[in-house]
Amino acid sequence: MKFDVSKRSLKSRWLEYRNNHSAKHIIVSVALYLALFLCAMVILLPSVWAVMTSFKEETAVLDANVTLFPKKWILDNYKDILANHNVPIFTWFWNSLKIAVTNVVLYLLIASMAAYAFSRLKFKGREVLFWIAMSSMMIPGVINIIPNYVIIDKLGLVDNMFAMVLPGLGGIGGVFLLRQFMKNIPTSYDESARIDGANEFQIYFKIIVPLCIPVLVTLAIFTFQGSWNDYVWPLIVTNSAQSRTLTAGLATFSGSYAHQYGKQMAGAVLSALPILLVFIFGQKYFIKGISISGGVKG
Repeated sequence: MKFDVSKRSLKSRWLEYRNNHSAKHIIVSVALYLALFLCAMVILLPSVWAVMTSFKEETAVLDANVTLFPKKWILDNYKDILANHNVPIFTWFWNSLKIAVTNVVLYLLIASMAAYAFSRLKFKGREVLFWIAMSSMMIPGVINIIPNYVIIDKLGLVDNMFAMVLPGLGGIGGVFLLRQFMKNIPTSYDESARIDGANEFQIYFKIIVPLCIPVLVTLAIFTFQGSWNDYVWPLIVTNSAQSRTLTAGLATFSGSYAHQYGKQMAGAVLSALPILLVFIFGQKYFIKGISISGGVKG
């Protein structure tokens, strides 16, 4: 009986929608949703393929008759890489997690304080200094690899966790994102706090930072993702297997398991899980933070 009620309700809604909209509007809407669905399928297909391949036998992966879903589902690929003592995947995972979390905490602190200075404080040359810093975004990151490595080497940090943290703390993109958000916060909050005797650090920490939680979470997701997925730099500054991150370790792992695509896909799926979890738990703030142009509602 409940099914019949819901069916009639759905039919009545469709009739109401059809009566309120022209045939041309309905056709355009259907075509738009169909196009979005096809785009989503194209984007998701590589990820779905990787997941399905991780559950296939190696003979099935190399079979000329290509199929998306495994004919025989197995967990051997995951068992082999998790139980293999020659591949310290848990150490790599822990290294990646430590580096990513440290990078997020330090970068949010540095970027938010810089954004506060550029958006709320008044000092001579503020705009000129900001746009000089912004111009650094026009320099491709690959150009900085050699200078960064020389600096890290001089500091004696090669094969050290901080070698993978320090170069990323100078990014100006997060400063720009936070500055644009902070500029939408009414300055009356600052003035009221100063009248009550608050200093600049108290205004920043107790007023501005809580109002910036959505954009801070958004920036944290971007920073975590960038640090977790970093591939080239960890390969350059790490020498021992125990110091590598998950992405750098998987590069050597693919060499150890040449042509064993099932195991390689299993490692790739495991490395993607933390990013997926971070986005799932932070998506509410992520959506709020992206809509910066909406301003701050007081």
